[in-house]
Amino acid sequence: MKTQKPFLSSLLAVAMCSAFAQNQATSAGAVADDFKPSQLNQPGQEFPQVNSQGYVRFHIQAPQAQSVVVTLGGRGGTPLTKGADGAWVGTTAAPMDEGFHYYHLSIDGGVFNDPGTLNFYGSTRWESGIEIPAHDEEFYSLKAVPHGQVQQILFPSKTNGVSGFKTAYVYTPPDYPKNGKKRYPVLYLQHGWGEDEHAWWNQGHANLIMDNLIADGKAEPFIVVMAYGQTNDAFRPGGARPANGQRPNFDEMIRRTGFESTLVDDLIPYVDANFRTLADQRHRAMAGLSMGGMETHQIALKHLDLFSGIGLFSGGVISPEDVQGAPDFKNKVKVVFCSCGSRENAAGINTNHEALDKAGIKNTAFVSPNTAHEFLTWRRSLHEFAPLLFR
Repeated sequence: MKTQKPFLSSLLAVAMCSAFAQNQATSAGAVADDFKPSQLNQPGQEFPQVNSQGYVRFHIQAPQAQSVVVTLGGRGGTPLTKGADGAWVGTTAAPMDEGFHYYHLSIDGGVFNDPGTLNFYGSTRWESGIEIPAHDEEFYSLKAVPHGQVQQILFPSKTNGVSGFKTAYVYTPPDYPKNGKKRYPVLYLQHGWGEDEHAWWNQGHANLIMDNLIADGKAEPFIVVMAYGQTNDAFRPGGARPANGQRPNFDEMIRRTGFESTLVDDLIPYVDANFRTLADQRHRAMAGLSMGGMETHQIALKHLDLFSGIGLFSGGVISPEDVQGAPDFKNKVKVVFCSCGSRENAAGINTNHEALDKAGIKNTAFVSPNTAHEFLTWRRSLHEFAPLLFR
């Protein structure tokens, strides 16, 4: 089963029109002079600024610096030019994709955050962040609807033989405090590599996505648990960092972190004991973006007695071979969802979808239009995935 075609078709049409307009502006050299402060700026800060086409303008006070370059959204550097007042200014050479992006400054070879904007944990450090308004941003916008709560929990855990407390964040739906007897399904939702337990509710707006879906009657109210996946630790001394720029062995990295035990033995029992959950396989799901999708793939397939829904957002696929290797998969798993951005491996997502269909496995494939490996892809993925769960 593919994702809702009317929604996707309208999304594509608007995005294509937007991209065409941006390309026209770029080729003509006409950058609209309608820049406004980014919605993620520190209070009272005028820069960075974003215009209606998605260009970003920077203004950095560094009068003693010899070089200032902005690295934004994995697009390479934007060199800034020093003015007579000692401020470094510049505008990206091309529009940015809609949605959220990390960035940082390189000042005389050192890496720094932009003091004008808020910071977000990504790339294993707190980075500056900027938001390019999206044409479909309403589904993750703050609106006048009932809102759930996001709370921090500290749960006891023993990972790799070391006891201590770990942190997670838990979203409870708007009606959770109102009915002390009602119990709820649970989605365990994992971040990507370089991020942590803040990512999904901070950068991803998972709580607002859920609030809006529930208010529109499009998703069942359920709890969302967002925990640190521990994969960043694998790149620390003694970890699994590859030599000579080789691709890491992600499966081995995930195994070495011990997160499987943290999730299965510590976190799930803690959540079931301290929140009003429906504590059975039918009412529990797991999903994740990028590295979190790889964690989901590795852990959920080994524990189909725990999870009835599986979502991989830019994190690989559930293949026919996976199904064959997981006993009783067809009877136990009710939702299989795989997604990516259109500038990722969209062909692979759709080919796998067709292969699962032929194997008799009900599944959903979703391709986010005009996005790559970035948060708008994953916000859209959660928006499509959540309504499929616990029906």
